[in-house]
Amino acid sequence: MTLPNIAEQQLPAASDFVAKNFDDLKATLISLAKIPGIAWEAFDEQELERSAEAVAKLFSDTQLFDFVEIRRASADGKPGAPAVVAKRAAKNGKPQILLYAHHDVQPPGDETVWQTNPFEPTEKNGRLYGRGAADDKAGIVTHLAAVKTLAELCGPDFDLGLTLFIEGEEEAGSPTFRNFLEENQADLKADVIIVADSGNWTVDVPALTTTLRGLVSQVIEVSTLDHALHSGMYGGAVPDAMLAMIKLLATLHDDRGNVAIAGLVQGKADELPYSDAQLNTDAGLLPGTQQIGDGSILDRIWTKPALTVIGIDGQTVALSSNTMLPSVKAKISLRIAPGEQPEQALALLKAHLEAHLPFGARISYGETELGKPFAQTQDGWAKGLAEQALGAAWGTKSVNIGIGGSIPFIADLTQVFPDAQILVTGVEDPDSRAHSPNESVDLAMLQKAMVAEAIFLVSGNAKPGQ
Repeated sequence: MTLPNIAEQQLPAASDFVAKNFDDLKATLISLAKIPGIAWEAFDEQELERSAEAVAKLFSDTQLFDFVEIRRASADGKPGAPAVVAKRAAKNGKPQILLYAHHDVQPPGDETVWQTNPFEPTEKNGRLYGRGAADDKAGIVTHLAAVKTLAELCGPDFDLGLTLFIEGEEEAGSPTFRNFLEENQADLKADVIIVADSGNWTVDVPALTTTLRGLVSQVIEVSTLDHALHSGMYGGAVPDAMLAMIKLLATLHDDRGNVAIAGLVQGKADELPYSDAQLNTDAGLLPGTQQIGDGSILDRIWTKPALTVIGIDGQTVALSSNTMLPSVKAKISLRIAPGEQPEQALALLKAHLEAHLPFGARISYGETELGKPFAQTQDGWAKGLAEQALGAAWGTKSVNIGIGGSIPFIADLTQVFPDAQILVTGVEDPDSRAHSPNESVDLAMLQKAMVAEAIFLVSGNAKPGQ
């Protein structure tokens, strides 16, 4: 592959600097991952403050930014979590690069399932285990390593513009994210935005994430009676709400398991090697249980809609009695393909539900959540350079991947900064288990990610002035 001369020349130096400093960078990651900064109301908000302060100090200590500040926005009168913003303005026509990650983490979940203490990062077999070790404190330390490498190789008076935005509420749905962008638009405006919150195809094959599915979440309530009834007295003649709900939910998929809502957008994913056996292993599919849906595996998990009923409020088995329920609630999670509009998908979902409502039952709608999908449709200079930098650091060509889950704030970035090139990168791999017990990051891969981002910044500093 052909790299810009400056990147090709600096590859050995960047690799050498990161290698010499990797133990210190790993220690920094461990220190950050010990802080249980969780942006959910049930958890200690002081830990979130401590997390933001630790991140701010790391970048302030570089003495490379004009300012490093902790800021927050509000939504619906409620203040958001602390975010770290830093900026160094570009000089001599060089591009402004915004580095995004988030310092908040998921709750640990059932700690009895963890093989290590979730907030005592532990190194085993080349991986670092701990909550946030991969998602997304490794992203923060990757940015730190790249910035330090840039200063080392180009000198502290480099011309490249750098902006840092380390969010503090991504795992809680980023409720103030859009307001934060708009309130800090002048400071956050950039030519390129690097989002370090995704993953790679494998530990040995780097990737850029070019598609993300969106989300439509809808709570529904189905009612058939004005009060509960004895199931023996009226069963067989009167439909209870649970029966109506089960029949309704069953219409959302066809016999093959494809989403049966008419009119939803479907796309095609890049062709990459991913076998049925690998999917079964990665997903933990029980022996004898079959996959669902038509099309390639990657189409089904990246670029086609998927629907899951993630909750039903009826009656628990422990408290059940011979009673016909008058009403039942359910929560539907619909992942929508790149190119779909969430408002249109919600309308199609509601139309389907109303058309298939059995027994003349009534339906009402509760809480709704909408998240836009993302598709990178243009290949600018930044994507080309990122592919070259990843290929150099890994020694193999990078690939384009998708994510079946959603990162709704990416759509906000594209709307507030329509002229920016957005690169979605990351340090996770299929074994990272982000959000799950035993989350981890592969340390050798993390080191390559640091080198790749450093090459990108060094090459951006050498880019001819605009």
